[in-house]
Amino acid sequence: MQQTEQNKQIYGEMVKAASPGSAIFLNSLKAFVVGGIICTIGQVIHNLLISAGLTRDDSGTVTAAILVVVAILLTALGLYGKLGKFAGAGSIVPITGFANAIAAPAMEHKKEGLVVGIGAKLFLIAGPVIVYGTLASVVVGLIYYFVR
Repeated sequence: MQQTEQNKQIYGEMVKAASPGSAIFLNSLKAFVVGGIICTIGQVIHNLLISAGLTRDDSGTVTAAILVVVAILLTALGLYGKLGKFAGAGSIVPITGFANAIAAPAMEHKKEGLVVGIGAKLFLIAGPVIVYGTLASVVVGLIYYFVR
């Protein structure tokens, strides 16, 4: 019994020695700044579209589309992955992170062809999210329809 406790303690010390330290404050700061910059860019686009004559709703839709397209282009150029390594959750949480999650597997497997590579891998990560979102919206829609 005592040997097991000693082994656990030795193992815990080995794990602690082998594990790299985590700069939690610096990583959080990077995520906050990069996420804030992405959201600020989105807000600037949104405001420009409103000043160009679009309604708030239309401007929001176009802003989201622009951010998604830019994120996919940056993913295709290999730049969004570098941003993700630097910023962590700051690049993943905004809508651009979702676009990257869809595009990255497709870009990674593009040499396998259009159908087997890009087509099959396009929804590898995002597929379950899309399916869940669609099913949840149907359920909520049905509840709303029958309750009102």
